[in-house]
Amino acid sequence: MADLLKNKYNYELIHELALTIKSIHHSFQADDFINDIMDETWEGLALKARMRQIAINLGKYLPADYEQAINILDKVIAGYPAGSNDFSLMYFPDFVEVYGQDDCHWDLSIAALERYTPFSSSEFAVRPFIINHEERMMSQMAVWAKHDNEHVRRLASEGCRPQLPWGQALISFKKDPSSVLGILEQLKADSSLYVRKSVANNLNDISKTHPDLVAEIARDWYGKNKDTDWIVKHGCRTLLKKGNRDVLSIFGFADADDVNVDGFTLDTASIAIGENIAFSFKIEAKKAAKVRLEYGIDYVKASGKRNRKIFQISELSLKKNEEKTYTKTHSFVNRSTRKHYTGLHSVTLIVNGVEQGTLDFEVLAAE
Repeated sequence: MADLLKNKYNYELIHELALTIKSIHHSFQADDFINDIMDETWEGLALKARMRQIAINLGKYLPADYEQAINILDKVIAGYPAGSNDFSLMYFPDFVEVYGQDDCHWDLSIAALERYTPFSSSEFAVRPFIINHEERMMSQMAVWAKHDNEHVRRLASEGCRPQLPWGQALISFKKDPSSVLGILEQLKADSSLYVRKSVANNLNDISKTHPDLVAEIARDWYGKNKDTDWIVKHGCRTLLKKGNRDVLSIFGFADADDVNVDGFTLDTASIAIGENIAFSFKIEAKKAAKVRLEYGIDYVKASGKRNRKIFQISELSLKKNEEKTYTKTHSFVNRSTRKHYTGLHSVTLIVNGVEQGTLDFEVLAAE
């Protein structure tokens, strides 16, 4: 995904940016700006490195006075549709992160991050502000959590996720997430799904280091509001995949012993990369039960070691003695998000968090 997104940072985008800035700030050296960004290193740069190269050169070619530079960027970004949240505009908040962290710029920078986030999320840019000024910045996040704009409210949650993908980890919050919980409490019934998804993802981050705490929060929040219920379920997805019994019970999933599993079989003993494998099984409820069906694939990695990935099959309610038969197909086609390797793989059937059997199969080189 990052490889695809990085291609948004291309000559056309940078050329358009340069011309727009020059139309506002006539002494701007547009050609030099473009050439310094798209130097001999450009093709090899990853997504965030390209974003940072643009931000650094904005600082190089805009006025040295930070306030004057921000005023120019404000006029540039105003030409884009508000609410677009375009990932390709993240160099605006990144400029603030790079050049605006001095205490003397605090108010100007925080206001700029708030203005820019509806155009392109400031979720990465706020993180060094949190790391360097945790109490002050979290007070600001609490203010943002009450903002009229959903993008700003989402920033309050997304910016303090302990393990935001592609972002700096917030080590302090991985150790003790209590400062984050007040933000999530404010947003747990937010009217915006965009905000609620962030709250759920934040909870899921916390669950990786503090599972008991998230189980406690889930128990407290669940069953009072349908929107909050969705947050809880999505925020507990890692714990559910790990078969956390406390969390499974919150959502009413029965003990695995209440369900019989029979006929778990593979359709073949080997496949080639690019092909599919299928497995089948039958379940029967000994008594009325709510059931969560998953399977794990133990993939062979490039190193030869194996790593498990969990996939959901279904969630359903069964009456006493009710039976269901399933056949599930899993693809081994290479994609941008997963490359497959030859070797002995396995599939494990999981019912309400408990493994019900494992079957091995060989993955061969593509024919």
